[in-house]
Amino acid sequence: MSPLRLAVLISGRGSNLLAIDDACRDGRLDARIVFVGSDRAAAGLEAARARGLPALQLDAKGFATRAGHEAALREAIDAAGADWVALAGYMRVLGEPFVAHYAGRMLNIHPSLLPRHKGLHTHRRVLEAGDRWHGASVHFVTSELDAGPVVLQGRVPVVAGDDEARLSARVQACEHIIYLRVLQWIASGRLVYRDGPWLDGQPLRAPIVEDFLDTEADAAR
Repeated sequence: MSPLRLAVLISGRGSNLLAIDDACRDGRLDARIVFVGSDRAAAGLEAARARGLPALQLDAKGFATRAGHEAALREAIDAAGADWVALAGYMRVLGEPFVAHYAGRMLNIHPSLLPRHKGLHTHRRVLEAGDRWHGASVHFVTSELDAGPVVLQGRVPVVAGDDEARLSARVQACEHIIYLRVLQWIASGRLVYRDGPWLDGQPLRAPIVEDFLDTEADAAR
């Protein structure tokens, strides 16, 4: 089986992008990144270019319509020959035609235990709600925001003294593990999409949940 060809879309520092690329390079993930795209000037683009990855800034402000911007992005991804699209901190909501084009071939990682805390500012909202657990969810992308089928979730406990920064760092350490795990399931053929996610030949009717109790130490490394 040939390595999975990935397009990764970012809007910021690209920490998940770099974690994916590290895993591709050291053999933990049977894939390679063939395209990196961003909707704005982003530190992650420069980091990608420094590694020799093909990276494109496609500013939405340069297009008259969202449809025009997404058509150009789709053309660039397809020209790179990507098999799958991985959203990694991409902050624009994608329109239905774009999502439909990559149906069953596009993943997102969201920093909450979906369906709780869809959208933005999840760490703050978890603390305000007094939640005991926080985490991240890897899910297939559908036209409804943060509502596609969830494959894998990583949970981290909310502990005394947590603020947004500390909680975010622990969740991000968890993200770097679970996103790679799901991508490797895809690369190895274990995870496919047939009107929903199937893992190891069986429909995945509920997300797999894993607890991460030592991500404070992981985030500090």
